[in-house]
Amino acid sequence: MTYRDYGSWLRAELGCKAQKISLNAGFTCPNRDGSIGVGGCTFCNNQTFNPDYCNTGKSVTEQLEEGKRFFARKYPDMKYLAYFQAYTSSYASIEHCIRLYEEALAVPDVVGLVIGTRPDCMPDDLLDYLSELNRRTFLVVEYGVESANDATLRRVHRGHTFACSCEAIRRTAERGIRVGAHIILGLPGEDRDELLRQAREIARLPLTTLKLHQLQIIRGTQMEREWRESPWPLFSVDEYIELVLDYMALLPADLVFERFTSSSPAHLLVAPQWGLKNYELAHRLEQALKKRKQQQKLDTSHEENS
Repeated sequence: MTYRDYGSWLRAELGCKAQKISLNAGFTCPNRDGSIGVGGCTFCNNQTFNPDYCNTGKSVTEQLEEGKRFFARKYPDMKYLAYFQAYTSSYASIEHCIRLYEEALAVPDVVGLVIGTRPDCMPDDLLDYLSELNRRTFLVVEYGVESANDATLRRVHRGHTFACSCEAIRRTAERGIRVGAHIILGLPGEDRDELLRQAREIARLPLTTLKLHQLQIIRGTQMEREWRESPWPLFSVDEYIELVLDYMALLPADLVFERFTSSSPAHLLVAPQWGLKNYELAHRLEQALKKRKQQQKLDTSHEENS
């Protein structure tokens, strides 16, 4: 079993090395502003992934330029992708969305966009614009799917169904746009068997990229309160690595894996306390993958010689 990694895929697509720069463009979320709910998903705290330069007090251009300065110190020839990450980055009028996206693309050395959003926030008129945009720049639309189980989605107050995710992914892919999905492994009520069932569902979707990461209990969230009152088991490092390898084995060979883990700031992370950086866990996963491949070769050799 091998997999396509995001960095290599990006270099092949763009012909250069590119770094995503996260943006907070001031979008909100229908699960926060009362359109479908208030308070957001039970696991959500956007502080866990926003860098210091990423705040609404600065324009999209200012955030990108500050992000570029940060990365250019080490990689002077780097190109950049504007990553509309915070909240729901298509949840506004189409005119407002277009203005922000085009502002980002006008910044020197920005060679494309990654738009993070919800599957229930992609109207056809915006898809029409993104289809045209996709013909003139690099574009990925990344949907927060989180789970393939509607009972789980209700429990975490996600506000949409898995069928909604499937529809949005298919509508986007039909326009020729690269589509990404984000999945959390270990949400309450989802054990290993359920997650492997989920992998088979995800495998049927026309995805280009996939992000996986472990459930993290984040300080100040509704999920933290629920977990403290009635804890459910969280994966150990070894359990998680084995789960990811089995999950990957059920997915298409051409799927690009952007990441397998996430690391929230220490002052916000309640559990699990793995004590590993993202790259350290990625290394352990790579080692486990090599070991599994070696074992598979041995098993095949044994079958051939028997």
